[in-house]
Order: sequence, then C-alpha cells, then structure tokens
Amino acid sequence: MPVSVEIPLSILLSSLEGVRRVGTGDPLIRGIAYDSRSVQAGYLFCALEGIHTDGHRYIQDAVRAGAVAVLCSTLPTPLSDRVVYIQTQDTRKAMSRISAALYQYPSRSLKLIGVTGTDGKSSTVYYIHQLLEKGGKRSGFLSTVSLLMADTVEKNPLRQSTPEAPIIQELLAGMRNRGKEFAVVEATSHGLSHRTARLLDVEFDVGVLTNVTHEHLEFHGSWDTYLSDKTNLFRSLSLGRSLAKGCPTFGIANRDDRSYPYVKEHCSVPLYSYSLHHSEADLFASHIESDLEGNTFLLHEKGSSAPCRIPLPGVFNVENVMAALLTVARLLGVPALSLIPLVKDLKGVRGRMTPIRRGQPFSVLVDYAHTPGAFEKLFPQVRKFTRGRLIAVFGSAGERDVEKRPLQGSIASRYADFIILTNEDPRLEDPMKILQDIAKGCQGKTEGKDLFFIPDRTEAIRLAFQQALSQDTVVLLGKGHENSIILPSGPIPWDEIEKAESILEELGYRER
Repeated sequence: MPVSVEIPLSILLSSLEGVRRVGTGDPLIRGIAYDSRSVQAGYLFCALEGIHTDGHRYIQDAVRAGAVAVLCSTLPTPLSDRVVYIQTQDTRKAMSRISAALYQYPSRSLKLIGVTGTDGKSSTVYYIHQLLEKGGKRSGFLSTVSLLMADTVEKNPLRQSTPEAPIIQELLAGMRNRGKEFAVVEATSHGLSHRTARLLDVEFDVGVLTNVTHEHLEFHGSWDTYLSDKTNLFRSLSLGRSLAKGCPTFGIANRDDRSYPYVKEHCSVPLYSYSLHHSEADLFASHIESDLEGNTFLLHEKGSSAPCRIPLPGVFNVENVMAALLTVARLLGVPALSLIPLVKDLKGVRGRMTPIRRGQPFSVLVDYAHTPGAFEKLFPQVRKFTRGRLIAVFGSAGERDVEKRPLQGSIASRYADFIILTNEDPRLEDPMKILQDIAKGCQGKTEGKDLFFIPDRTEAIRLAFQQALSQDTVVLLGKGHENSIILPSGPIPWDEIEKAESILEELGYRER
C-alpha cells in the first residue's frame, strides 16, 4: 500500500547542497520516480544514467506524465515553464537525500538492522525477524525474497535485492506508520556502494555480515572493493545516533570468514562474532549432526552450553541462525542461549533448500545457490545424504561476474555425478557462451555423457527428472524464489518450485 506524502519542493531541497535550481514556483511533491513510466501527477522525476539507457532521454515523457520537478545532471532542451529543474553533479546521492526527506526520515523512528554478505542474507533477515516477533516485538523486514510492511508477508516483486532509494524509504515509512519498532533490511553490496547511494540515507543501528565470497566483481571491479562496499554498513554505525533513539548499536560478523579482520578494523562500535571453528567467539557451535530435515548441535556462550535443534537443513543454516540469535540477544539484552526455545519452529525461506515431494523415488531440492561460496557449502551437504547419484541443474547470470562461472563448474564437478547446464538469467548475453564458460571448470565431465548443455530450463529440469533413479538427488540451483527468467528477448514468468512440481506430474508423479 503506497505511503501518502505531500511536501513542498523547497523543503526537500533544503537537504541538498551544491545544486542549481531552474524554474519558479514551489510545487508539492507527491512521489519520486526514476522510471518515466511510473511518473504520476505531482511527482519528482530523477534522470539516472544507467547501464543500458540514460534517464535524461525520458525527461519529456516524465513531464507529459505529470512530473512537476526534474532532478538531473544535464538540463534538457527545451525547458518547460511548468517544471522546476534541479541540476546536480551526483543525481543518485541527491535522490537518496530527497527520498529520505520526502518520507520524513523513517529510519530515525525504527530500530534498524542491516544484513549483508554474499550468501545467507535473505535467510538471516527472515530468522532475525521471526525471533524478534517471537520475543514479542513488532518487526518489519525487506529481503530479496519477501517483505513485511503491515501484517502479511508478501513476495518481493522487485528483481533488485536492495531497491533504489525512493522505494527503500517508502517501505520503511510504511513500517513506521504501521507501528513497527524494528526493521530488518537486506543490505546488498550494490545498495551499500556509494555509487548507487541506495542506502546512503538509511540510518542503521546494527550491522550483520554473513560472509564475503566471489560475486559481483563485474560491478565492484575487485574483491577488495566488494569487501569495502559491504563494510560500508559497519562504517555507518554510530553510537551517539542509536543511543538517541534508545537502541544499542553493534556489529555481528562470522568469525570463520576471511573478511572478519577487515570488518573488525573498520567497525567503530562493539563487534560480536559467531563461529563453527573458533571457540573464543561470542557464540560457538559444536557437535553438529545434520540431516535433510535440519541440524542438531551444541551451542556455547561465555562458558555455558545448551543443546539446540533447528528444522532447517544445511550447516550454513547453523551459521545463519547463530547470526540471528546473537543479533536478537544483543538487541534485547539477554543471553543468546535463553532464546534457544524460540528456534525450534523457525521457518525457512521459500526456494532455500526447499524439498519437492510428489511421490517420486528420488529427492528434489530447489535452492537459490548461485555463487562459488554457496556451492562450496551446499554440494558437500547434499552429497553426504545422497545414497545414489547427485544430479545438478544450474547456470550463471548473464552480464554479471564472468570469473565465477568456471569456479561454479569446478565445484559442481567435484560432487555431482551428472551436470545439466541451463539458463539462469542470460539477459543480453549469448546463453550458450555462458554455459561454455561454466563448462571450462567441469573437469572430468564429458559432454553428452555426464555433462549437458540445455539452455531451455524447462527441458533441462525434465531431463534431470527422466535420468533420476531411486535414491538419486536432483538439485535445481540459481533461481530459488525468483519469479522470472531474463532472456535476451526479455523476462518470462518463472516459478522453479511450481515448474518442478508440474514436470513431475507430467511424468506421472502426483502424490504429495
């Protein structure tokens, strides 16, 4: 439900410095759009320079749609006398500032937790939210998969894990207006980068880092820059600001990850850690026993220990739950071990290690894993519990990190007996070229025997199910919760779970 606003442009511009204003009047701003097709009467249109197009090309379209103000880096020709133009050197930074002002700085009224990392962000966001709610707190959240602004969890309709600043600020305002005390936000490296400024004016109180592995180097340029952009979350934490709204401020990080020393160096507030390998961490798990239904382990905190069982498969979920427990414990001022009774009913995220059961004699799992780091965690776990063959169906994103593709192939080849390479989101790249890049890492596999190139994802899944025998496991990776596949011709609707179920039904499996 949209948040109703109406603020004079002059008030919004008071938050900016170094801008040039062209035009007269002080129109009321009722919304902000960076896509001319979303402009309505009374809107401010922000002309962003993107990868594939330049928003300046659509200024006249925005004006015709009802924009009363335009934020741009270059003034258009001709100028409309019905519009106020604001010229700035950094349009994204200015858009962030104005968005926060338009929605009256919602993050200042919320206790805000940001979760970043390469893998595990959406799950950790959801676990923190659930634990807060189970602890009697009113919490909203935003993740790649879903969001909660009011009382009902909804699918996230956006393909951006961290949306642009106007959407972020409006969502936070919606949580504030509906009486939420806490907000848990998935903070991606793109969102934390000062180049996009999507989260620049979101005032976080708590930062959580799951891990930093190989991903998004096409945007960041190097692993060091990628790590630095993620660490912006921790650099932004302020003791004074958070104390003013009655919230403890701190960081949470994975002690086992190679990023930990860097994050610790750049975090000026208390930093707490969790670990599977370092007993000196603030929260430490040992004696882990895993199965395809969950994990049982011993949890240690400051010399005390207690048994714990989570109904979430994969050892990586032990890490995600520890991050959530430690976060909520510090927020509520209680020992993490005292929250153990709350984890027994935690729900997992749709499309994350989701089993598909239609009466087939083989196992089927749907997971969002699409990075080398996620593959390193998932494949050993699934291999361990597979009595037959392991069949993997996956691809890699087009117009994204090229270096990770052979790494994905190499990891999958170590564990999978049968690999079917298929479309993930090829975008404007040649789909077969992407699959060939992955195959360069598939050592020991022979095309046509245990390695197949099938760009059509429906046909790839069908082949996997046709080849599967009793006690085999089929893993469908890379799409998880997503609701589309972006092809060179454009996006098409897609639901991996529904697609897997329908193909199994076509093959004669109808029992749930």
